[in-house]
Amino acid sequence: MALLEAKNLGISFGGLRAVDDFNIKIEKGSLYGLIGPNGAGKTTVFNLLTGVYKPTEGIITLDGKDVTGKKTIEINQAGIARTFQNIRLFKDLSVIDNVKVGLHNHMSYSTVTGILRLPKYYKVEKQMTEEAMELLKVFGLEEEAETLADNLPYGKQRKLEIARALATKPKLLLLDEPAAGMNPNETLELMETIRFVREHFDMTILLIEHDMKLVGGICEELTVLNFGRVLCQGKTSDVLNNPEVIKAYLGE
Repeated sequence: MALLEAKNLGISFGGLRAVDDFNIKIEKGSLYGLIGPNGAGKTTVFNLLTGVYKPTEGIITLDGKDVTGKKTIEINQAGIARTFQNIRLFKDLSVIDNVKVGLHNHMSYSTVTGILRLPKYYKVEKQMTEEAMELLKVFGLEEEAETLADNLPYGKQRKLEIARALATKPKLLLLDEPAAGMNPNETLELMETIRFVREHFDMTILLIEHDMKLVGGICEELTVLNFGRVLCQGKTSDVLNNPEVIKAYLGE
């Protein structure tokens, strides 16, 4: 059984068909890419998978359970986490507190416990701090734990966003153009980070990306979108050598 399966997904905005008859099947442990020209509908697909939008047609299952149309928080609790093309950190919080926000997805205490600082509050806070520090060490961010997230260099902000997503302990991690705005050296480092996350956390990853070198270097399978419809699917090498894919990217 596939970890994630989307069947015949579709959505329209004001009569415009943004995504039409979208199908994808992602096996557990896969590193899968979703590519396509600008405006092809890639981020819309992510928004459908994460509950930002509700599909007008189709079904989404995660680990065999129907999550179609559920709220974003419910889908996150079911096991899907994501990052965004435009980094969305809590910039006025410290690096470690950003990660602890993610940990609240599965570790919490009541409002009364927090206000009165009952023993459970200190126990949970200690555990969250320890787990957050372990995640920061994975990404080499432990020295910046108390730094404001907004003061991190761009590449480290990307890493922090991934760390926060992983703090929710997902089954599937969605990365929306993680290399956007990065220089070549940062992109190479990001590729290593993604590979490490996949292996270290036994994580299934689906990413949107425009950097073909990154996609070709780490993804095993690809789906290509164009005008909201699947143009091509299959092994990465086959897809990137498909004349229709080349034509779509060159705009011929």
